[in-house]
Amino acid sequence: MRRVTGLLRKCADRAAVKLHGIGIGSAGPVDTITGQLGNVNNLPGWQGGNPVEVLAREFGVPAALENDADAAALGELRWGAGKSKSRLLYVTVGTGIGVSVILDGEVYRGIGGCHPEIGHHIIDPAGPQCSCGARGCWEALAAGPALAAWWKQNSAAGDGDADLTAREICARAERRDNRAQRAVDREGYYLGLGLANLITLFAPDAIVLGGSVMKSAHLFLDRVREVIRTNCRLLPSQAVQISLTSLGADVGLIGAAQVWNYRFEKLPQNVQ
Repeated sequence: MRRVTGLLRKCADRAAVKLHGIGIGSAGPVDTITGQLGNVNNLPGWQGGNPVEVLAREFGVPAALENDADAAALGELRWGAGKSKSRLLYVTVGTGIGVSVILDGEVYRGIGGCHPEIGHHIIDPAGPQCSCGARGCWEALAAGPALAAWWKQNSAAGDGDADLTAREICARAERRDNRAQRAVDREGYYLGLGLANLITLFAPDAIVLGGSVMKSAHLFLDRVREVIRTNCRLLPSQAVQISLTSLGADVGLIGAAQVWNYRFEKLPQNVQ
């Protein structure tokens, strides 16, 4: 946290404005009430930490914490592709898969105020082991590391290119590499299957897609939409607006700022 505190202080000094509050978006399970981090697989050593307490004490202003997908969703709801949408899902696909559910303009919270771990709903019980301990979670089949794992499993022994990243695989697919195109097709299938489940469950107005894997979305969005059409037959899935984040790479930062506003200010969502 010392490094984070130092970086934030430098940013505040450079902006030369009075700091009124701090919003935080964090991966993994978080307690939005106490500000404590849960078992954050992607942030080793941070489990049990409380950035809300630390930053509020260091800077003397109120701080608020949300799951990073919820933070991004709040940013899109206020300023981006989710604007004016009553029922919005924000899905971030990167090293993991996170989903935020916005209903009637409010972040949906589960029992005890928890964030639903929709990235860990099971797609294939015979699928690969997930970091959460279950098998065949959506994250274990469609996140960036899942794409890289499939590539490695389908590489010949001694293949010098067995350890490619998801980004490198997508770059090869752009160059019409056959195996990379198969990997991308598989990514589109499992991503589409998970989104089809979400549409069936929530019947949202819109789904906004973000995260590092979505930088290559043009490679598999057609496949995603095909899978959704095939698997969502009992509701008008074609009416669900599916788009990429309009806030780009800064959606996490913009969303984190909106976390504080959402918690302490509750300004109308139509304010520009």
